Amino acid sequence: MGPRPSGPPRPPPTAEQVNALARRERVPARIAKGELEGKMKCRVWRKLHAEEAKRFDEVYGLMEKHEGLSLEDGFGAVQSGLSVEEFLARKSRTQKKAAVKEARASVPTEAVNAFIDGLVRERVELSVVLAERTLIDVVTGVEPVAFQLEKTGRMEKLQVVLLAPRIGWEQLVPTLERDQKLLQKPSPIARLPDKRPVSDPRPFLPCVGQKLDLLLRNGLRLRQLLTRVGPFDVVLGTSACEMFVPLHAIVRWSKDE
Repeated sequence: MGPRPSGPPRPPPTAEQVNALARRERVPARIAKGELEGKMKCRVWRKLHAEEAKRFDEVYGLMEKHEGLSLEDGFGAVQSGLSVEEFLARKSRTQKKAAVKEARASVPTEAVNAFIDGLVRERVELSVVLAERTLIDVVTGVEPVAFQLEKTGRMEKLQVVLLAPRIGWEQLVPTLERDQKLLQKPSPIARLPDKRPVSDPRPFLPCVGQKLDLLLRNGLRLRQLLTRVGPFDVVLGTSACEMFVPLHAIVRWSKDE
């Protein structure tokens, strides 16, 4: 006698079928897929791999309690020893940090660096605007997180709200609008960039050459032409008074219609 006919091949299982069986039997998707394809049964796998099956029980239990929780995040919570809420919050912070880093890396540094280098080279007397006062000084050097000032010494960039040529700035200041609430109590700066109101430089790029409306953390409101964009800062104004503004100093901004 010849071999018994096996009949037509069964269609491959769909993703929905695989996921439904995996959730019901609390096994990896590959095991559920194997059972649907006529290979090892899920219950057999669970007997052969009791410790791993126990972990899947725990993860699927979390998924039942937390609607929308993925298997990957469930395992992340179990392996970290954190609650689901704590794990997702940590994951969100990590993703935001990575997004800010990626955004900064995508914007060239040359335009703003050339502006600052010009201030250093020409020893321009500047108004160094801080949250609650303004210094008159000259930038003599630049570090990744600080400016070297001739009279003041090393100043952390986070303290700086704005740099501008002194003469041009003193002529411009009387014309500026001010937010009285911020003027009295400047907005604090979060140490983590992803927690600041403005940390992504990319939305500024298509606005070069356009007039923007910026509210700064010390209450000053600038309505000026955007001339340069860098990973951490923007430059606005005209040749008479170009202003360097770090992104951390901006509370909000929009195009000035």
